[in-house]
Amino acid sequence: MSIGISSAAGSRPGLRLVVGSDEAGVDYKDRILEDLRADPRVSEVIDIGVNRTDTPEDFTRPYPYVGIAAGELIRDGRADRAVLFCGTGIGVAIAANKVEGIRATTAHDSFSVERSVLSNDCQVLTMGQRVVGLELARRLASEWIGYTFDSTSASAGKVKVLTDFEGC
Repeated sequence: MSIGISSAAGSRPGLRLVVGSDEAGVDYKDRILEDLRADPRVSEVIDIGVNRTDTPEDFTRPYPYVGIAAGELIRDGRADRAVLFCGTGIGVAIAANKVEGIRATTAHDSFSVERSVLSNDCQVLTMGQRVVGLELARRLASEWIGYTFDSTSASAGKVKVLTDFEGC
């Protein structure tokens, strides 16, 4: 099963983001997709689905395909980060973490979103449509893209342990 990719690119500098979901997160994915496309900090948004217009087989694509596809786009340098949705956020996080070099986390509060980048240099944020309200999800996605990992911080050594272990 392949993942369909549609991209909206602009000429402005900024983050290249992947946004995706399974059928349990499609409503939030669509709304956050709109927000991110309008955000001046974002230069490109790659929508990897699912979409309500997909064929029945593609619309019910399980979360592992979405998480892995997002992780591969980041690993391959085609995107900087991803925001993914499923019912809880857990499945897409596990799937994205299977891609070498990817650090994905499920977060449903501002402090965890902040620390996911500042302490852990996470490239993938996942949330659950069945767990967090839409307005909170929108706020958290916006906050998350505003954080940048400081490679000279005290956390850099901890992240290096992870990347060294993985061989990245």
